[in-house]
Amino acid sequence: MNHLEVLRREAELLAMSAIGQPPHKGVPACPGLNLGETVRHVGGGYRWALAWMDLGREPGTGEWQDHPEPGGDPLEFMRSGARTVIARLEAHDEDEPCATWWPQQQDYGFWRRRLAHETTLHRMDVQGAAGMEAGAVTDEVAVDGVDEVLALWLGHKLDVLGVLGSRDALVTIQVEDHLWLTRCGPHGASAWRVVDPEDVHVADAQVSASPMTMYRWLWGRLPDRLVETIGDHDAIAQLWALLRLATK
Repeated sequence: MNHLEVLRREAELLAMSAIGQPPHKGVPACPGLNLGETVRHVGGGYRWALAWMDLGREPGTGEWQDHPEPGGDPLEFMRSGARTVIARLEAHDEDEPCATWWPQQQDYGFWRRRLAHETTLHRMDVQGAAGMEAGAVTDEVAVDGVDEVLALWLGHKLDVLGVLGSRDALVTIQVEDHLWLTRCGPHGASAWRVVDPEDVHVADAQVSASPMTMYRWLWGRLPDRLVETIGDHDAIAQLWALLRLATK
C-alpha cells in the first residue's frame, strides 16, 4: 500500500472539507473537540513529526511549532505543514533509517503510515463537524489502520504510559478474513495477527465489523451498537477503555 499517496489525498480532502466552515463547529464523535482545533492539531502534528526527523528524538517543548503565528490561519497552517512533510517523506525511501517513537520500526516508512492514518482519521472528524458524511476509505486502508492502532497504540503506547488493565482478558478482533488477538490485563497489553483461525477459540470475547466500521470503532469514533460483539462484554469494555487512554 502506498501510504504517501494516502497521506497526500487525505490531507487535501481534509483541507477541502474545512474550507468555509465555522471553526467552532463541534466534532460529533469527539465531544469537546471542534473543527478549528482539529485542523490546527493536524498542522501541529505534521511539524512534530518533522521535528522528530530533524532531531533524531522526541522534540521537547519549544522545539516545534504547534500553533499558527498570532493571527495566522489554522487551515493554511495545516496545508503548509502537509506540503512540507510530504516533500520530506518523498525525498526518502520507506526503509531509510529515521528516528520514530515505535522501537520496532525506525524508518521513514513509519511516518508515512502514521501520518496517513492520522490525517485520515481527522479528515473524517472534520467532515463530521461540517455536517458531511464521512467519506469511506478502501478496505486495504481500513485494515491497515486496524493493524496500526492495535500494534502501535494498544501494544506499545499503553506500556509507555504505564497503563495496565484490571483483569487478564483476550479479545478477538475480526475484519472479514483478518483476525487479531488482543491481550489486556495487569501484566500489560499486546496484540498480534492470527495465522491459525483455531487460535481464536481461546478468546473471552470477539468484536466483528466491516473494515471501515472497525477502523473507526477502534479509534472511538463509532458506538458499540455498530459492531457485532460475542462473549464477555466486560473484556470488550476493558479493551475499549484502554484504547481510549492510549489514543487520547
